[in-house]
Parts: sequence; C-alpha cells; structure tokens
Amino acid sequence: MKTEWKQQAELKRRPKRRSDIGEAQHKGAARSQSQGSGRFPDYRTYHLSPSQRVGSLLVGAVLLFWIGYLFYSHVVMATVLVAGCVFFPKFWRRHLLERRRRTLNLHFKQALYSISSSLSAGKSVENAFRDAVQDLLLLDPGGRSDMIFELRLIVSRLEYGEPIEVALRDFATRAAMDDITNFADVFTTCKRTGGDLVEVVRRTSSVIGEKLDIQQEISVMVSQKRFESKALLVAPFLLVLFMNLTAPDYMEPMRSGAGMMISTLALAGLGGCFWWITKMMDIQV
Repeated sequence: MKTEWKQQAELKRRPKRRSDIGEAQHKGAARSQSQGSGRFPDYRTYHLSPSQRVGSLLVGAVLLFWIGYLFYSHVVMATVLVAGCVFFPKFWRRHLLERRRRTLNLHFKQALYSISSSLSAGKSVENAFRDAVQDLLLLDPGGRSDMIFELRLIVSRLEYGEPIEVALRDFATRAAMDDITNFADVFTTCKRTGGDLVEVVRRTSSVIGEKLDIQQEISVMVSQKRFESKALLVAPFLLVLFMNLTAPDYMEPMRSGAGMMISTLALAGLGGCFWWITKMMDIQV
C-alpha cells in the first residue's frame, strides 16, 4: 500500500511531457468547441422574454379584434379572429432574429477592416482582435453589440491558451453566416499552411466588404418599394373604415349572409398579398 502511494506521489511530482500537455490542450479545446454553442449566444435562434411574448400577444389581439370588427361589425366574429394572435410571437421573434443577424453582419464587416489594418501594421493576431474591440466601441460606446462580445470572447480564449482556429470556428458555428464561416475557413487554412496571413485577411475582408456593400445598396433601393407595399396593404383597411364612418347604410349588406363571406375572402386575399410581398422583398445576395 505504501509502495503504491509513493508511486502516485512521484507521478504527480514528475513534470508533464510536451506530448501530454499538447494532448490535454487539444482535448480542452475540443471540449470547449463542442460545448461552446451551449454556453454562448446562438445566433441561429432567438428566445423571446416573457414581457416580449405577452406584449406581442396583446398587440396581435388588439389589432386582429379591430380588423375583425371593422370588416364584420360583429363582436363574436372579431373575437374568433383574435385566435390568430398566437402567431404574432413567431413573427416578432423572426423579426428580432433578422435584425440581430443583420446588425451582427454589419459589425463583422467593420471588425474585418480593423483586423486587416492592424495585421498590416505588424501587430499580432491577439492585439489585432483587441484593437478591433476598441474600434467597434466607437460605433457602440455602450459595448452592448454582439460583435463586441464575440471579439472580447475570442481575446479571452486566446489569453487562456486556446487556439484562434477553435475560437473562430465556434463563433462561425453559432453565427451560421456564410461570410463569417468563409472567413473562419480561410483564416484556419492560412494558419495551418503558413500562408501570408496579412494578404489573405486583406483580400477576404475586401471581398466580404464588397458583398455587404451590395446588400446595403439593394436594401436602400427596395426600401421605397417596401414602404409603398405597406401603404397599399393599409389602404383597404382605411377605405373600409371611411365607408363605415361616412356611409354605414351602404355597408350594411356586408354584415350578414353573403356579405360576411365576401369580407372573409377579402381578408384572405389581403393576407395572401402580405405573404407574397414579404417574399418578394426578401432579396438574398
């Protein structure tokens, strides 16, 4: 028993070999990569807070009740239409997710320019990412943006000895964006093969920056058409409201029998137009 205890004590005092240290670091990096999506933000999904969910339900209920009473002038039919408010949290979550991903993509472009200029100035990779944080703080002094958080996270993981390739790969997996994934692949390949990191990052940032510029130009070009489509969707409701206020006798046949069926078909047609316009305006580059 004493002999086994002495052997264990000698093993603990014995310095670890480089191969053992490298294997431990590799296992730790792999563990952090596999568990990173569970500990850090996942930009592929968005979870509404209880207040956001309740707020979207209330807004949807009020809006649908108003639309139902406007078209049917019947409380029961308007109440039945309120059941559709259960879909509003889904639409609101999708809107918030798209806005978050769009902001992350825009800030990633700014971070690429900063990293490229820092590497061109001869700074190390760690200092380049650290300087990118300071540059993005000029755009968001509060430091609440997702890109600032990710850059700080990458710098912290580098300080703990984790390879930059693992940190970038984890970020690309959680972001699920083509630009970030391509940058992580190019950066990882360049580090492994010993290529010109400065030139590769500069070319990559230039290509991704041009793509984002095209996306912004398209967004500006379709913004006017998007506003016009929203105005056209609101116009029928305003017209029905005007007719109900100025000529209620003229709208009386629409409140019973075949008139309610026509109102239902009109609402279905407006819903189809809303879905069609939304798909048309969703332009991907």
